[in-house]
Amino acid sequence: MYIIPAIDILDKKVVRLREGDYKQVTQYDVSLEEMIDKYQSHGTNFIHIIDLNGAKNDFSNQQYLFDVIKKTDMKVQYGGGIRSIDKVKELIDAGVHRVIVGTQALTNPPFLKELSQALCGPSKCSDQVVIAIDVLDEVIKYSGWMESSPIKLMDYVDKCLALGFFRFLCTDINKDGKLGGAGIDLYEKLLDHSPFIKLIASGGVSSMEDVEKLSNIKVESCVVGKAIYEGHITIEEVKNWNLESLISI
Repeated sequence: MYIIPAIDILDKKVVRLREGDYKQVTQYDVSLEEMIDKYQSHGTNFIHIIDLNGAKNDFSNQQYLFDVIKKTDMKVQYGGGIRSIDKVKELIDAGVHRVIVGTQALTNPPFLKELSQALCGPSKCSDQVVIAIDVLDEVIKYSGWMESSPIKLMDYVDKCLALGFFRFLCTDINKDGKLGGAGIDLYEKLLDHSPFIKLIASGGVSSMEDVEKLSNIKVESCVVGKAIYEGHITIEEVKNWNLESLISI
């Protein structure tokens, strides 16, 4: 299992939200460029960038983020405000390693099928597209976690699988930004339902013990943000864990 450091951007600032609440923002005195350089200098080659403005249909950050991403040779997993197949293709062509789709996949029923037809091959969907599932008490949320979907969680997973999408980024909103531990129960339910999915866990990771627990239930990777910013997990620990993970593959 691989640790992917997270960088959330709001108004071009590095921040973290608590439970996805834009009124509960912690802003960090560091730029996106500085964070990327810091991770890269410590041997990390994969980062997770979310445009929180884009998640609310505010695209004022987008050109800034694209410019930064184009300058780095880090592998970037990118999400926030991706509303069209053309935008997915643009990001992939620009060098983004994985594109996260969330709200559009839930609110526009034909979108996933059209995206599958446009991009999917024997392995491409799994490698290039990540389906975001943001969950609060097993209810899927979208639009920056402000709206609820009527689609049941496992039914949605099945729909995505049928279209060729196998990698899911699941955020347990109850855990996110609290440093209270990862949502092990939720991830176990998803993996029990579909053991072969590639699951990326997000939300609540507060220690390397949490990372161990996620590794034990066979999630593919986990996204860690606040725990790194606030010193609960060091960048050196991330580096060492990821090196050991690569060696064991």
